[in-house]
Amino acid sequence: MTDQEIEQFLLYHLNSVRQNDLEAYHRSTAEDLTLYEWWVTPHRIDGIPFHDFMMAENAKKGTVFGSESKPGEVQASSRFDLANLKIQRYGDTAIASYTLLTTTSAPSGVTVASHNESRVIVKIDGIWKVVHVHKSPAWQGPHMPQIGD
Repeated sequence: MTDQEIEQFLLYHLNSVRQNDLEAYHRSTAEDLTLYEWWVTPHRIDGIPFHDFMMAENAKKGTVFGSESKPGEVQASSRFDLANLKIQRYGDTAIASYTLLTTTSAPSGVTVASHNESRVIVKIDGIWKVVHVHKSPAWQGPHMPQIGD
């Protein structure tokens, strides 16, 4: 698979999450997926049930990730871009690292949120799957948290 094919696979995978497409998500994700999602918990999340629940609940509300609206508001629309995408290939393993930019248009205006991501993609039984995701803030944080006063 070329870097361009890895990028197309990555976009397919990311869109499966955004569009609450559980079938596509399962096709592109290993069952033993591990994740670090810094804004959710400082600990590793194991398996795909985390996203299954999130996507099923978003589908019930008719929302997609990044476009949540408050009750009574016009539904916000959103898009995402991969800034500084780098793909590294090592045989049947690829690592994609980038800054995810999520742009949302709501009645209050347009906003852009960002965070850094790395996704490890491995060919399993001839099929590319995301096996690990690591997300971190895209802003400068202290190296060590402050303890007490």
